[in-house]
Amino acid sequence: MKCKEIRLPQDFDKSFIVFREKGQYIPCPWHFHPEYELVLVLKSTGKRMVGDHIGNFQTGDLVLVGPYLPHVWSNDSIYVNGQATEEADALVIQFKEDFLGGEFLNLPEMEPFRNFQKLSRRGMSFYGKAKEQINPLITEMIHMNGIQRLSNLLSIFNILAHTEEYELLASPVYVAQLDPPNTDRVSKVKNYILNNFNRDISLAEVASIANMAVSTFCIFFKDQYRITFVEYLNSIRIGHACKLLMEQNDSILEVAYKSGFNNLANFNRQFKKFKTMTPTQFKKIINETEMAS
Repeated sequence: MKCKEIRLPQDFDKSFIVFREKGQYIPCPWHFHPEYELVLVLKSTGKRMVGDHIGNFQTGDLVLVGPYLPHVWSNDSIYVNGQATEEADALVIQFKEDFLGGEFLNLPEMEPFRNFQKLSRRGMSFYGKAKEQINPLITEMIHMNGIQRLSNLLSIFNILAHTEEYELLASPVYVAQLDPPNTDRVSKVKNYILNNFNRDISLAEVASIANMAVSTFCIFFKDQYRITFVEYLNSIRIGHACKLLMEQNDSILEVAYKSGFNNLANFNRQFKKFKTMTPTQFKKIINETEMAS
């Protein structure tokens, strides 16, 4: 599926974009852009793809997409065919990292938000109290100008920087090419996994990269990633499998082997665990989305 670079128009007297997408259905194809993007669905339902993640969306859905991360919101057929009783409606906020000047994010007060931005490179779906607080702030912004609009955006930043009510969407391997070079221990381990996930990797082998005993490494890894090494490795492999299914015409078996799985049954089991659907279902959705674009 070919990904396009698409930009929203920005007013010359505005430092960031607030855009309303309203019509029979959301028309934007599979695309990316250098801006961060916060999307609030006011009305309509469908499927959204963020990197290699596929999920359902409905009214109230709130997602943050990091720079250059491909994404698309694809409405259900009743909207595309003009059979829905209401128009699709969504609000989009786009901003560049330096939209308030190069030094803004370096302020001490912005440290929690800087940490949050790193997570947003994978895309984030929000729920709970965070979503309840942010959604009305976004809705108000469409009728605001100037400092009021900026004030609301900074309030949203504050909520985002302190919430834990989110789900990360795209897998680590999908956004690996966006990560800046780093030589610390975590990055060495991560890079080793990313470069070798398509073959058998033992726990002892990776622990040696971190210069740790296996037991110490297991504790260290779970503290860093909040999942075990095996769970992380499988998430990398499934992310790569999704990339192959999206970009190539390989069979499911070929995709499984290229992604580091020696057993098709295990591949199908792990794929369903991480994506809540089978590889065949995933491929079908990709094909349907491509035909609708």
